Amino acid sequence: MLVIASGNPGKVREFSHLLTGLGLEIRPQPEGLEVEETGSTFAENARLKATAVARATGAWALADDSGLAVEALGGAPGVHSARYADTDATRIARLLKELATAQAADPAASRAARFTAALAVADPSGTIRLEVEGICPGTILKAPRGSGGFGYDPVFLVDEAGQTFAEMAKAEKARLGHRGRAFTLLDPQLRALLG
Repeated sequence: MLVIASGNPGKVREFSHLLTGLGLEIRPQPEGLEVEETGSTFAENARLKATAVARATGAWALADDSGLAVEALGGAPGVHSARYADTDATRIARLLKELATAQAADPAASRAARFTAALAVADPSGTIRLEVEGICPGTILKAPRGSGGFGYDPVFLVDEAGQTFAEMAKAEKARLGHRGRAFTLLDPQLRALLG
């Protein structure tokens, strides 16, 4: 059994899809279990969550901490991506407003951005056994496009695809996205560890 150390249904669905080929029983973390993300990096937060969930459940745990860093905003929202506002719509609205303000002050301010996903796997004792990081570069659009995905997906244009994550098919997002890229690194190591 592998517990996904997240209370975010979108992340749990995405990881369940990525993990289908491993033949593992996948479960979300127990309801009500909250892990305070006090790390200053995505990797630190992934380690905190994996360790806490593994210890709480006595099972292997896979944690992800991911987020968006925008060049014109000095890397914000960064590790605060999920807490930037209360809902996906208000997070996107705040991001677009802050970017517009930055570009009004400096017309050359870059809309370049990147999604980062740090993954950590802890054994049932809470010891971190694997860590990887995946990065997907892109650009923040001025308005949302597409109806799929979650979070910042409708405003994040993946330059190499010419589409936002919200416009992509799930398989394409899994291949090009930050979580998919991180999982590509994790998969062979996880198979060796749990096999």
